[in-house]
Amino acid sequence: MSAPAGAPIIVASGLGVRFRRNRGSRRSFKDLFAGRSRRSLPGEFWALRNISFSVDPGEAIGVVGRNGQGKSTLLKLVAGVLLPDEGEVAVHGGVAPLIEITGGFVGDLTVRDNVNLTAGLHGLDKKEIARRFDSIIDFAGADDVLDTPYKHLSSGMKVRVAFAVISQLDEPVLLVDEVLAVGDKAFRNKCYRRIEELLAEGKTLFLVSHNERDLKRFCARGLYLDRGELKLDGPIDDVIARYNEDHPA
Repeated sequence: MSAPAGAPIIVASGLGVRFRRNRGSRRSFKDLFAGRSRRSLPGEFWALRNISFSVDPGEAIGVVGRNGQGKSTLLKLVAGVLLPDEGEVAVHGGVAPLIEITGGFVGDLTVRDNVNLTAGLHGLDKKEIARRFDSIIDFAGADDVLDTPYKHLSSGMKVRVAFAVISQLDEPVLLVDEVLAVGDKAFRNKCYRRIEELLAEGKTLFLVSHNERDLKRFCARGLYLDRGELKLDGPIDDVIARYNEDHPA
């Protein structure tokens, strides 16, 4: 369902997520049903807490922070693949997530089957998938690996295929987490042009990156996460400056 006219496309209110320190696991069902969902258990930590913001349709948001500060966790909450322990997030419309290189792709399936499966899971029917299939493969440069299991691809080719599929979807929100750091310069430039096309079409972008040039190229606004808290929500230049001030090279 699309956002009502003039309404935000994403609204996050008091989001909080916690994990166990041993292997980063979540709490058990036993813990939940025992009524212990609102307090920390031994060995638990809050990956995110008290995160609130809203995003208008067509905005491009850069998410900034050191490794391990909750950036990827936030994108997973927006994507709906992770549920919050506190608060809530509402997204009006579907999400096209490029959160992890292999996220959403089945290693034992071929590239051909993964393209069909992923596009189908995002609501494209067989006719529409067939119409877009050649464009996806051409974008990825994957003609020679169509019948190769996805798990046997190089990291760079996995990114090519994943980005080619996700960027062809009709979802209004695009989530991109660091994956553009993988691959050759020519393909990255192709991805950049595609992102610019999607933004021109009115798509909403969440971009996690340590590359200041990329953040400033695409994003007018930034969210700075530090120790699981939203330290600053503002113009991307101000957010990057604050981050660099807190963590000088």
